[in-house]
Amino acid sequence: MQFTITRDRFVQDVQHVAKAVSSRTTIPILTGIKIVATEDGITLTGSDSDVSIETFIPKEDADSEIVTIQQPGSIVLQARFFAEIVKKLPGEDIEVSVTDQFATTIRSGSSVFNLNGLDPEEYPRLPQLEEDLLFKLPQDMLKNMIRQTVFAVSTQETRPVLTGVNLETEEGELICTATDSHRLAIRKAKIEKNDNSLSFENVVIPGKSLIELSKIIDDSNDLIDVVVTENQVLFKMENLLFFSRLLEGKYPVTKSMIPTQSKTSLHLKTKSFLHTLERALLLSREGKNNVINLKTLDGQVEVTSISPEVGKVTEHIDAQIDGEEMRISFNGKNVIDALKVIDSEDIHVMFTGAMSPFVIKPIDHDNYLHLFSPVRTY
Repeated sequence: MQFTITRDRFVQDVQHVAKAVSSRTTIPILTGIKIVATEDGITLTGSDSDVSIETFIPKEDADSEIVTIQQPGSIVLQARFFAEIVKKLPGEDIEVSVTDQFATTIRSGSSVFNLNGLDPEEYPRLPQLEEDLLFKLPQDMLKNMIRQTVFAVSTQETRPVLTGVNLETEEGELICTATDSHRLAIRKAKIEKNDNSLSFENVVIPGKSLIELSKIIDDSNDLIDVVVTENQVLFKMENLLFFSRLLEGKYPVTKSMIPTQSKTSLHLKTKSFLHTLERALLLSREGKNNVINLKTLDGQVEVTSISPEVGKVTEHIDAQIDGEEMRISFNGKNVIDALKVIDSEDIHVMFTGAMSPFVIKPIDHDNYLHLFSPVRTY
């Protein structure tokens, strides 16, 4: 195998597929990146068996030549070294050539690296998925949906299904749900579905997979295809495929958790509430419990936080208050995480009682909401 490729494009795609490679895998071949050169261009693959990423670099793009193929072939190179090497090479082009026994030479400018490759025949084949369950949505919308839900997944492996984001479709809408049983984030969006595509529910994608996907997709309104099967999901972009396994297990029914009535509701400025909680957390963080107390006053909300070792902070912020007086304590870090991903200037906070879950959602639309359990402080 021998080819020459534009360095910048090669580095970008190598970085993408390297995101799927884990150094902790028990399958030695999966510590590498597979490179296949054909007459049409270069295909790169990285996988840790949970996530697989494949990118294709065509010979030409927008009338400029990216790759020159002298000899087709394939090789697997150790991802840890290969990704770092191509990033630091000095020239504008990179030449990769493979000789007997998988010995690989990488040349760029005055730099020459000789690497020991692995047998590409040992590399597992990527799954071929039936594309019955297919829908499309803009990349920037998917990126936002991930950002506004994935922070709420559980980090505890005691209930593995909660370490993922649940996807379901309902009446032309995609609904993403994440919960760690103390907080809940729900985000909805309209999607374009295949004519013969069925609705689906309880498709749980690992949070770690979605975080890696969001690093790759663009802030553009180019459509991304999503293909769902029984145990895999595939995200398809123009020259990139992103596969992830699905988590097994029944995701909890969360609709019934969301209160429909409120005893007290607040209308607050998102940023000022966020900054107030961040200041309050400076003290409560010390006690490792992140507890912040909130009390309604006349036209204001009082936020306090107490750390016996350090001291106390009290702050008042203006609020439009409807309903009964309210005192409640909650995990400040959880609420801060949610406020950081809310794009609206104003929010509604709805309480049903001091010991009942409360809801935060934007005032200008109902595309997403966040639900939090209160904390007992006595």
